[in-house]
Amino acid sequence: MFKRLLIISYLLLLCGCKQQKKDITQDQNTTSITPIRYASGFSIENQSNGITIIKVLKPWANSETTYTYALVPKKNQAKITLNKSEYDAIISTPVENIVVTSTTHIPALEELEVLNNLIGFPDTKYISSKATRKKINSGAIVELGVNESLNTEAVLNLQPDLIIGFAINDGNSTYETIERANIPVVYNGDWVEETPLGKAEWIKFFAPFFNKTKEADAVFNKIEKSYLEAKTLASKAENKPTVMSGAMFKDVWYLPGGKSWAANFLEDANADYLWSSTDENGSLSLSWESVLDIGQHAEYWIGPAQLATYQEMEASSQHYTQFDAFQNRKVFSTANTLGETGGTLYYELGPQRPDLVLKDLIHILHPGLLPNYEPYFFKPLL
Repeated sequence: MFKRLLIISYLLLLCGCKQQKKDITQDQNTTSITPIRYASGFSIENQSNGITIIKVLKPWANSETTYTYALVPKKNQAKITLNKSEYDAIISTPVENIVVTSTTHIPALEELEVLNNLIGFPDTKYISSKATRKKINSGAIVELGVNESLNTEAVLNLQPDLIIGFAINDGNSTYETIERANIPVVYNGDWVEETPLGKAEWIKFFAPFFNKTKEADAVFNKIEKSYLEAKTLASKAENKPTVMSGAMFKDVWYLPGGKSWAANFLEDANADYLWSSTDENGSLSLSWESVLDIGQHAEYWIGPAQLATYQEMEASSQHYTQFDAFQNRKVFSTANTLGETGGTLYYELGPQRPDLVLKDLIHILHPGLLPNYEPYFFKPLL
């Protein structure tokens, strides 16, 4: 009897050890999540078999469609079988040749040091980066027409490993044609983000395609630190200047909504944006009379669309001359910070470097806080 109990006890102990070992193995196979602190439009899951799952939750404004992409390391492809119906695209990594479709994608490629992988872009004339323009001029980056209707023949001739797409809805038939040719298209929704650091964090979206996750984390952490330090500095300002924005197109005045990317910058710069109480995360469409009623005595006018001089503003509309900011020469614009082919640098680099945008605004609105700072994007009107 004693020997039997001893054997049973040994078997139970052995089973317990085996179970414990099995649990450890299961823990090692669990999925890890890449921390995304500010962006709300994508998520990244890292599986222990090397597969990375990227979900794009907001490819465009008010989208009810989400996309799921599987990134499979080339070295593991022979050992992995995926159900293609579960994914909108399956991409082999690291990607060697890529096409991107928005100038906001360019800074991320440069920061990750994968610009040499870029082989095509639509409307290259809008790119301002000196490094990228050099590659365009050398023929290393091919012109692909217009984003909404890419030159499919040129794309098919290039045979890129991947296209990072930009769209305002799900009706882009050009992308569907490209996908039928077995070239994966992955949507990027960085432009939908409402917060400055949310847009900048999309560098983490690009990283897994090139095995550059650590590099992306390092870049973003540096930007985040710089931004938060500037925000803290702005909070020390003794006054909170009033700010208006926008300009007219025909008879409609367009300006940032209170929950928009631009309005968030002004809030973090410790400014009183006069339309901050509105709920729109895009732009407001107002009459000039209503803007005059609220903004006539605003101390500063930040971002009068593409107007670059006071003479140009007055010629465009006599209504502009009624605002104090115009009369006191307190209008600031990004329209004078251009690339060599006329592209506005702010729209290209600003989303990736919100810390520079915020410092520009602090220098303008609170001159004593950054007295020796040289503005990067926003300059006084000429």
